Amino acid sequence: MNPQPDLIMETSSSVEKGQEEKKPEQDWDNDPENPYNWPKWKKNFQLFAASVLGFTGSVGTSIISPAHAELVTEFGVSSTVAFLPLTTFVLALGLGPIIGGPVSETAGRKPVYVAAALVGGLFSLGAGFTHSFAGLCILRFLAGFAFGPSLSIGTGFLAETYKPQERALPAALYILSPFLGPGLGPVLGVFLVDRKGWRWTQYTLVFFSAFSLILVALGTESYHAIIQRRKAKKAGTELPSLKPLAVTLGEFGTTGILRPVHMMFTEPIVGFLCLYVSFTFGVLFNFFGALFYVFGSVYHFTLVQSGLVFLAIAVGCLIGFFTIKLCDALFYQPQVRRFPPHQVPPEYRLLPGMIGSIMLPISIFLFAWAARPSVNPAVPIIAIVIFGAGNINLFISALQYIGDVYHRTNVASATSANSLARYTLAAVFPLFSLQMYRNLGVAWASSLLGFISILLLPVPWLLFKFGKTVRSKSKYQVASY
Repeated sequence: MNPQPDLIMETSSSVEKGQEEKKPEQDWDNDPENPYNWPKWKKNFQLFAASVLGFTGSVGTSIISPAHAELVTEFGVSSTVAFLPLTTFVLALGLGPIIGGPVSETAGRKPVYVAAALVGGLFSLGAGFTHSFAGLCILRFLAGFAFGPSLSIGTGFLAETYKPQERALPAALYILSPFLGPGLGPVLGVFLVDRKGWRWTQYTLVFFSAFSLILVALGTESYHAIIQRRKAKKAGTELPSLKPLAVTLGEFGTTGILRPVHMMFTEPIVGFLCLYVSFTFGVLFNFFGALFYVFGSVYHFTLVQSGLVFLAIAVGCLIGFFTIKLCDALFYQPQVRRFPPHQVPPEYRLLPGMIGSIMLPISIFLFAWAARPSVNPAVPIIAIVIFGAGNINLFISALQYIGDVYHRTNVASATSANSLARYTLAAVFPLFSLQMYRNLGVAWASSLLGFISILLLPVPWLLFKFGKTVRSKSKYQVASY
């Protein structure tokens, strides 16, 4: 999931960097072209366009999952190999931002959005036309790589368009839209596969891409440095030249690859949260192979009926979204009033994650032992709803906590570490999920995941209690309050 925005989180450091560049003579703070001063409708249109494109990229991960049996039959591949078109897309979605980030800071956000929608749509079209399984995997990988940058620059767009006091709701809505994609993808996919065949899952991505392309093409550039340079060029003002793309790529390689890997293994906060969040995303993507098998074999659901079960994940995401908003209103905001400005200890961000850590094992064990013919199928479906809520609670809480703990480019590196780990495990889990459920049975296969979730449960609780001590030993610049 998301696939999920990202979601490799860009921080406002890129905005600050753009604003630190030498400016034209006009008063930028009051300039109507400053995205902070855009009318609300314009900001919200840009938000809608970015959200639709983010949803398109994330729905592409799972929309092909109902086609598993068709791929086995048509291409004569094994059951495990038939998951490769899903896993290659997911893996590429996590790699795309490595290029998208620096390109957006050199050419602007809008060209990256336009290229993502256009190129991602074209590769998806090719995936629908191909008659080679290897070609399908390659084209799906390239489509995921093309869509990936759109997920990484969304948070940068939010930081440079909405002022901090008005950013909470737009940010929550933006993060929610890619989260819904993996849950709704199989729901769309089952109807397409059942009535039209697997190729229409890819053609549908093309339609989503075309709609996204229209929206982002009608949008406006939001990166402050690019807007200021264009205004300066019109006014004849001389500004320092931008860094060459090769230099920017090198710097971003450090921020997006080398430093994240280093932080993953040397920073306990980053390492344990990467492990926990990536595991829960692996379980989520495990469901894309397992749920069709479980509900088909245990309850004799048809393909369409099994696909509709994935609505439970989307419902869970919505419940989790409101849980996070409730935690913010009832728990975090009182701390904002209690502490000096901008000095709320990061550990207060962990409450949704602590709630999620309890929901996750409950949901997995409930699913494990309720998915049997003698129990109404509504019970394991409720378990999936609880899992969806717990997953989004943990994910957003972890990203908020990391964002408060680390400063400037270290935030981008820490969140990049989370993203790399998350997409890697999400790509791997479907490759063994079906065999695990067939060999161990539904109860024990799910229970194995449940036991791992219990082992990881203490992570947010321990960070809440000892987080300040842990971050005081960090070699990176971190919050000291």
